[in-house]
Amino acid sequence: MADFRVKRTVHTHTKIRNVPIAVTPEGFWCCPSQVVFQKGDLSRRKERDPSPRTNSMRRQNHQKETKSSPVRSRVVVPDEQRCPNPEPEENHRVEKRVVSVEYGEAGTRDCEVLLSGKQGFTVKLSVHRDVLAGKSTFFGEKIAANSADPCSIEIGDCEDVEIYVEVVGLMYCKDIKQRLIKQSISRVLRLLKVGEALGFNAGIRSCLEFLEAVPWVGEEEDKVVTSLQGLQVDARGVTPLLRRVSPEITTTPSGILSHILDLVVKGNEEKGRREMKTLILKLLKEYKFPNNGTADVCNENLYSSCRSCLDALLLLFNQAAEARSTDTTAYSKESIAKQIALQADNLLWLAEILIDRQAGDEFVHLWSSQNELVMLHPKIPIVSRHLVSCVTARLFVAIGRGEVLPSKDTRFLLLDKWLQPLIDDYSWLLHACRSFDGKLVEEGIGRTISTLPLENQQSILLAWLGSFLKIGDNCPNLQHAFEVWWRRTFVRPFSEEQQCLLESSS
Repeated sequence: MADFRVKRTVHTHTKIRNVPIAVTPEGFWCCPSQVVFQKGDLSRRKERDPSPRTNSMRRQNHQKETKSSPVRSRVVVPDEQRCPNPEPEENHRVEKRVVSVEYGEAGTRDCEVLLSGKQGFTVKLSVHRDVLAGKSTFFGEKIAANSADPCSIEIGDCEDVEIYVEVVGLMYCKDIKQRLIKQSISRVLRLLKVGEALGFNAGIRSCLEFLEAVPWVGEEEDKVVTSLQGLQVDARGVTPLLRRVSPEITTTPSGILSHILDLVVKGNEEKGRREMKTLILKLLKEYKFPNNGTADVCNENLYSSCRSCLDALLLLFNQAAEARSTDTTAYSKESIAKQIALQADNLLWLAEILIDRQAGDEFVHLWSSQNELVMLHPKIPIVSRHLVSCVTARLFVAIGRGEVLPSKDTRFLLLDKWLQPLIDDYSWLLHACRSFDGKLVEEGIGRTISTLPLENQQSILLAWLGSFLKIGDNCPNLQHAFEVWWRRTFVRPFSEEQQCLLESSS
C-alpha cells in the first residue's frame, strides 16, 4: 500500500450491471475470478458471443441464481466496459474501469472503500463503517477522521487488490478460521500480509492458527518462515510457529550427531541400517556444517565412532582367532563372522563420510597403525575377514584420486602393513563383493606406490611381483605401477646421463 487518503465519494452517471455471485448465510462473498481484477473485461468477453440462445440461457441462469441465493454481496461492472466498438476519436473518453462489490443488506451501507490497483482499474467496496472500524485499526483511524456520511476511504497502488477484497469480506465472518480451511498456504500468507497492513487482528490470529496447524511441504517452509520473520505483529503469535524450524533452546549438533552415529553403527537390522547409512551419508554431503567450529566437532564425533568400531573389531578378531583354535560351535563362529562384517561395514561408511568431508587424512593414519589387527588377520578365516580389506581398498582409491593427503610415512605404512592382507583377500573380494571394482582398486594402489621414494617403490613392487607370479589373476595387477618404477629406475638415469654428456660436449 503506497498511498492512503480519505475523500468524499464522487458520484457519476455511470450505469452498472449487477453480476451476482455465491454468498454464504453470513453474507461472506466468494471472491470472483482473478480475471475480473486483472483485466476488468469480464463483461466484454461475454459480449463476444452473439448467440441469442446463449444469452437467453445466461438470463435464465441469472434468474435462478437470484431466486435461490439470498444475495448480500455482489460484484457490479460498468456498462461502458461492455461496449465492443470504441467511440469516434473526437468523442473518445478514457473511462475508468471499476468493479463494485457490495456487502450486507441493501440500504444499510454507509461507507465506501476505493481500492486502486496497479493494473489501471478500481474496486469500489460498499461496506459498513461500524464493521470495519470494529475489526481494523487502520479503518478505525480513517473512519474516525472522516465525519462525512457516507464516508469514503481510498487505498492507492494496491499490489494485491483481490486479497484486499477478500480480507474485507473476512471482517464480516463470525468464524474466520473455518473460512481458511482448504486454502493454500501461499494464499493464507497473502491474507496475513494484508491483514497486518489493515490492523485486522482477528484475521491475523486466524491465519497464524491455520499456519500452525497445517504441514509445510518443500519450498512452502521457506516461504512461511520468511513471511513470519517479516511480520511486525506481536511475537507471541509468531514465535510458536517458528519453533517448528528452530529450537527454543540453542543447542550444538554435537551430542545429537554422536547419538545418531552410535545408533546406526550398533543397529542390528540389516535393511534399516543400510538405508539409514545411505540417508545420513547423503545428508552430510548435501548440507555442510557452518565453518564456526561445528564442522570440527562433527569430525571429532566421527573419529570417536571410528575408534569404537576399531576396538570392537579387534575384540572380534581375537575371538575369531581363539574360536578357530578351539572346539567352538559353528553357530558361534558364524555369529562372530557377522559381527566382523558389520564392523567392517561401519568403518567403510565412516571412512566414506570423512573422505567426503576432506577430513580423511587422520583415518588413513589410524588404519595404518593397527598393528595388532594386521598380525591377527592371517589367523582369521578368509570368509570372515575379507570385508575388512574393503576399508584398505577404499583408502588406496582415495589416495590415488587425491581425496586424502596423508604424509609420506603414512602412505608407506599403509602399503607395508595392509597391501599383503589385501592381496590375500583379493580373490574373495572379486567374487564375493558385487560393489568391489578391481580395476579402480588396482589403479589406486599403483598411484599410491608411485608417490613414494624410489627405494620404497622397489621394495613394495618386488614383494608384489613374488605374489603375482604365484597366484596370477587372484592378485591385484600392478603392472602399470611396475612400468613406472622401471622407467624411473633404469630409463630416466640413462636419459639424464646422456643429456649431461651432450650438454658438456657442446
